[in-house]
Amino acid sequence: MEDIVNIPKTQRGQATLEKICSAAETLFYQKGYHDTSIVDITNLADIALGTFYIYFKDKYFLYKYLLLRYSHQIRMAISSETKNLKTRREAERVGLKTFLKYIRENKHAYNIIWESLYIDKNLFRDYYDNFADRYSQGIIKAQEEGEVIDSDPMVISYFLMGVSNFIGLKYVMFDEDNENFDHVVDKVMDILDKGLFNK
Repeated sequence: MEDIVNIPKTQRGQATLEKICSAAETLFYQKGYHDTSIVDITNLADIALGTFYIYFKDKYFLYKYLLLRYSHQIRMAISSETKNLKTRREAERVGLKTFLKYIRENKHAYNIIWESLYIDKNLFRDYYDNFADRYSQGIIKAQEEGEVIDSDPMVISYFLMGVSNFIGLKYVMFDEDNENFDHVVDKVMDILDKGLFNK
């Protein structure tokens, strides 16, 4: 992290960093990465141009920092909601609903994460590889406890992440007025419980 951002040691510095990140999120969401300049960001954040460089080497490093923050925030939100659950199935259900709620409240994050594919494919790949690495640890534990089928944990992780991503795309980003996630989450869990194909 230290090679991406200069983490401030004071509350004032932290507040300035948050202003930069908030401005960047707004502009990246509205205009996209390539059409947003550092001057745009500092103007919206109401800080001097030179202040930006106290925290970040350039716009690309700010973008990387935002991706790391989203990954951390999503994982922490899911962890907080699932920490006292007793089964992996419960954790998957609550985790999916938590992810959808996070995206509902942070639509900019969805756009910024996916735009990384067109900025630097390695950023996009690393974001999901790192997420899957952590996800698969939970899958392996559930397999050891007999809760999940014996199959490649990385494939399972990407499968479940894919479900979450595209359910989020449909029921949050496309259906912007949808507020009831229980129905779609229950349908996803029903498919996972029964399997897709009739035998």
